[in-house]
Amino acid sequence: MNLKQMNILLADDDIDDCIFFEKALEELIISTNLTTVHDGEELMQLLANESYNLPDILFLDLNMPRKNGFECLSEIKHDNKLKDLPVIIFSTSFEQEVVNSLYKNGARYFIRKPSVFIQFKEIILRALLLVGEGKTSHSTQDNFVITDQDNLSV
Repeated sequence: MNLKQMNILLADDDIDDCIFFEKALEELIISTNLTTVHDGEELMQLLANESYNLPDILFLDLNMPRKNGFECLSEIKHDNKLKDLPVIIFSTSFEQEVVNSLYKNGARYFIRKPSVFIQFKEIILRALLLVGEGKTSHSTQDNFVITDQDNLSV
């Protein structure tokens, strides 16, 4: 994958979180192209569109209207065309049972949305670097949850 330009798809119904995400991307050292959808049905319709080039990475919010992130993840992982798409779950909640279920269902990583902008930026950069450096196989359960502990330079 080319780290000079990463195509990112964000599925999140919270407009403020989408703006926060976009501003964080603008400040990163990696060039990105962001596409945003605001509910699960819109996401799955876009991914099913034959003329749409799949993104390098999908950031998927769990709690969305019309079709939630759990349903979307299941559909993605059961579709031969989509099953290798790196899906990073992006959520405000952090229940261990939910995290375990997402891991078992094929999500690549889990990120709890931080409220502090610098942490938000660091965590997105860490996720992009992990996927961009070829760490595309399913993570181990020990490193499934991405945190900003590494304090990367953004």
